Amino acid sequence: MNIAIPMELREYIQQNIIPQYVNFDKAHQIDHVEKVIEESMKLASYYDVNVSMVYTIAAYHDLGLCEGREFHHIVSGRILLADETLRHWFTDEQLLPMKEAIEDHRASNKQAPRSIYGKIVAEADRIIDPEVTLRRTVQYGLSHYPEMDKEQQYARFRKHLNDKYAEGGYLKLWIPQSDNAERLAELRKLIMDEEELQRVFDELYTNEKNGDV
Repeated sequence: MNIAIPMELREYIQQNIIPQYVNFDKAHQIDHVEKVIEESMKLASYYDVNVSMVYTIAAYHDLGLCEGREFHHIVSGRILLADETLRHWFTDEQLLPMKEAIEDHRASNKQAPRSIYGKIVAEADRIIDPEVTLRRTVQYGLSHYPEMDKEQQYARFRKHLNDKYAEGGYLKLWIPQSDNAERLAELRKLIMDEEELQRVFDELYTNEKNGDV
């Protein structure tokens, strides 16, 4: 079923959907959605799936951030379903599972995604690169909690990493072919090293506050 993505669909998403990410926080900019698309397409190669559906799900997965983070996965699914232009390429029978896949991508969801499409985008969205994950965590804290001082930011940073990524954390991996398991083990090792974690945070915090890339 891995049929090539129609050029018109690719152009529509590149010109009208991806640019919307410029309006979101630093952890969810255009580089983020492009990385999720790239990872999604790589994971899709292991399964008998419609790659146009995979590509589109990945592109729309965080658009709901326009209404805030708490329900962004629900809003993102609603935005996809409401986009009449997508009906040039997809049927109602395809759009519904695409909406559900977006709803299911959030890491804090307790249930497994309802389809392979949801598992692909959820796994791709994990992007467990320790360096990227740590930087995005600092960026999120500075963007959403600007009133916090450095000590409070570190406490939030450490709590988030433990709640989500440490042993027993809520993050679940769904696709065995991804590189995330190995990267997660590396990240967990760092989380357990309090001294090194503080050092990494200090460096990232300083860079972000100074506007360094």
